[in-house]
Amino acid sequence: MNAGRYLLDVNILVALFDPGHIHHRSVARWFGTPGLQWGVCAFSEAGFLRVSIGTAAGRRTLEQAANIIKSFSNDPNFSYWPMRASWASLTEPFQRRVYGHRQITDAYLLGLAIKEKGVLVTLDKAIRYLAGPRYTKHLLVLE
Repeated sequence: MNAGRYLLDVNILVALFDPGHIHHRSVARWFGTPGLQWGVCAFSEAGFLRVSIGTAAGRRTLEQAANIIKSFSNDPNFSYWPMRASWASLTEPFQRRVYGHRQITDAYLLGLAIKEKGVLVTLDKAIRYLAGPRYTKHLLVLE
């Protein structure tokens, strides 16, 4: 999918802001697409903060990571995606394909992208199974 609104997964944010990340170049190249309409939700923000300050990959203080999140609003192509629907309602169309606890947040993000007629951007290849053929248009897996 080449046009639309893009919801960024945690792994995209981590790769974008960590020059040492294995996927940094490909994510930064995609993110540099002119006019790209992108956003995050509370799960994306919280996940980015958690990884940024709580793992060796992050190496940031809470203040540094929070400042990165605050800087998003300066981008004219940024939008905040509010989370107003329940997990059950957003994931109902593909809930039977959720096979483990690690997919709970992924399922919500995919459901949110579908509800908002957007695209979830991730590095997680396994989410293709979760989306199934019906919802692949709401998913972009960068490699």
